[in-house]
Amino acid sequence: MSQHYYSQQPDARHDRRTIDTVLRGKSLRFTSDSGVFSKGDIDYGSRVLIETMDIPDGTSVLDVGCGYGPIGISAAYLAPKGHITMIDINSRAVELARENARNNGITNVTVLESDVLSAVKGRKFDVILTNPPIRAGKTVVHQIFEQAYEHLNEGGTLWVVIQKKQGAPSAVAKLESMFEDVEEVGKDKGYRIIKAQK
Repeated sequence: MSQHYYSQQPDARHDRRTIDTVLRGKSLRFTSDSGVFSKGDIDYGSRVLIETMDIPDGTSVLDVGCGYGPIGISAAYLAPKGHITMIDINSRAVELARENARNNGITNVTVLESDVLSAVKGRKFDVILTNPPIRAGKTVVHQIFEQAYEHLNEGGTLWVVIQKKQGAPSAVAKLESMFEDVEEVGKDKGYRIIKAQK
């Protein structure tokens, strides 16, 4: 079976690399590896989400499908008095996200291995962020949306980045069937940033 970045235990041979980048005006360094999403550089969709997302300080945040950590670590930097929980099914990504948080001096994060949102059962968050694993299929993406709704506090927001050609219209329709208020708050190079408020 071929390995995907949403495999639990990627067996691709290690090929660690360093990515130096600037996100929201902050210089950050990430280590990535084979077998994880967008190993060569920060995914463009993730960048658009990071530049658009609004993370009030003091909030509790969940990053679903965190990969090696750019979205969650940026959120932690934006909300130093908040706490960010980062989850991914991929054990290699989880280890990298922990390492990247540590190496960037970010202490207000917890990184957990999780199939969809199973590791945070019963917990609620003010903000949920996701660059969903489109290649895992629509069923998984919609499951993330449904579970995100259950894990949001009243008035909480879900931020999603999705490419127009990779199912943005059906994703928006799904979100509109569940959330009180859904709006497109940003777009760049075919990527749409959708904000859904509970």
